Amino acid sequence: MHAPEGEFLAVAADILVRLRRQQPRIHCITNAVAQTFTANILLAVGAVPSMTIAPEEVADFVVGADALLVNLGTLDRGRRDATGIAIDRASELGVRWLLDPVFIERSPTRAVFAQPLVRMHPSAVHVNRSEFAAMAHAEAEADALSRFAMETGAVIVVTDETDFVADGARLARIANGHPWMALVTGMGCAALALVVACLAVEPDPWRAATAGLLAFGIAGKMAAEAARGPGSLAVGIIDAVHRLDPSELVARVRVT
Repeated sequence: MHAPEGEFLAVAADILVRLRRQQPRIHCITNAVAQTFTANILLAVGAVPSMTIAPEEVADFVVGADALLVNLGTLDRGRRDATGIAIDRASELGVRWLLDPVFIERSPTRAVFAQPLVRMHPSAVHVNRSEFAAMAHAEAEADALSRFAMETGAVIVVTDETDFVADGARLARIANGHPWMALVTGMGCAALALVVACLAVEPDPWRAATAGLLAFGIAGKMAAEAARGPGSLAVGIIDAVHRLDPSELVARVRVT
């Protein structure tokens, strides 16, 4: 990370404060199994979620949104149609958006659908290591992440045991969270919704993505301290996101 750590942590804390104050509207085209959890995380942090995928009305929801999440997890015909309409309208209006091309390494049809979207100037693209390899034809190492970020003009977010956020000039490594988070359906989708909420209030996508992942990972760690397993963690992380404050974010952070 090229910025001094103390300076960046102050920025991340300020993003959280602005998010709660501004209460941005976030439109989510997301995995059907994750919609409720995603909406609850956004509400907990102070954002206002909307979730429609109806092609006849999704453009109107994007018009009223401050940022857009596009997740290809359940890529049925309605979501395919809504995705194209939503991205076109976001591009026209300058609405920031994040692309999450889920499982593109498993389905050639899905990969064909996703590849042009990466070139439509999303503010950020999220992948795991397998998805990055399928999309960029390279392993998810620092040089490849930076190169792909420069090629696409998007911040590249790779989640794993340690998360990476790259924009071609800066690279953050984030090691917050708890292993139980991987055992809850929709946890990754909800984390990215928090990233998108940060994008809505912070003009620097790299800072927004890093701050969102930091906040969600720290909330997961806080929830795990009182949880008995992944089920109670899922409820607890909503509470943790709600009560997370800038001082706790700074105190608990693990980022380089």
